[in-house]
Amino acid sequence: MPRANSDGVSIYYEHDEGDGDPVAFVQGLGYGRWMWRWQREAVRGAYEVVAPDNRGTGRSADGLSAVVKTLPGRIRTPLLFKLAGYSMSGLAADLEAVLEDAGVSEAHLVGASMGGMIAQQYALEYDRVKTLSLLSTSAGGPDVASVPEETRAQFTDVPADASERERLRHRIRPAFTERFTSRNPHLMDRIVEWRLEQDASDPARTAQAAAVASFDATDHLHRIRVPTLVVHGTDDRVLPFENATLLADTLSNARLERVEGGSHFCFLEDASQVNEAIRTFLAEQT
Repeated sequence: MPRANSDGVSIYYEHDEGDGDPVAFVQGLGYGRWMWRWQREAVRGAYEVVAPDNRGTGRSADGLSAVVKTLPGRIRTPLLFKLAGYSMSGLAADLEAVLEDAGVSEAHLVGASMGGMIAQQYALEYDRVKTLSLLSTSAGGPDVASVPEETRAQFTDVPADASERERLRHRIRPAFTERFTSRNPHLMDRIVEWRLEQDASDPARTAQAAAVASFDATDHLHRIRVPTLVVHGTDDRVLPFENATLLADTLSNARLERVEGGSHFCFLEDASQVNEAIRTFLAEQT
């Protein structure tokens, strides 16, 4: 079980051998490595794969002080900026520690949602990036299309008597289309089980959310010059599609792959289209 040390915090990652260049997958806020199973399968064998657990997720340590972990949720977020040190730069530093530990000198980064933000920050601060694939993400900041209020409400308005499984199922529904969840009940059951096993604890999720809230790369996107693939569902109810057009229009070397009717988890619901787009893009840059 390989682990990297990032400023005293142990970061777990998986490292699969392959014939081609390394591809590093960086997941979204609170989610475990399960969210990349469709993409990892699509590149298996053709590329070397590095898949870390974000700080506080899965088998990675959270680096949170005992004081922070005992704070009530309603006051935890503002204090985390000061006490826990979760920031996008810090999460990018964790990724740097993983790639260094894995002996990767250059990698294709694939990031979704918060993972796409980590990938952007990493490209701004480090020089190991060969390409970026930014899925269902944004550049942050006050001018981007924010999470709709209806979605925010579903994330927070969980019935008081809900079990842990019911809570996870309730909160993840906006990330999928209603059509997909109704047609795939068994897969949704499996996703809930994967989340119970791998996802971040509540304090770590709050810390990651604090990093997302403070992220703003809008004024720095012009500095990212590596080839970039932007993939986004047109019906994303978490981070609206307008964020994809902003990224594609502002980055100097980007192209946009629209997933018509796609959700925030378009890379799962529409895995065939997204996987083909990623494979084609990587092949062009190899």
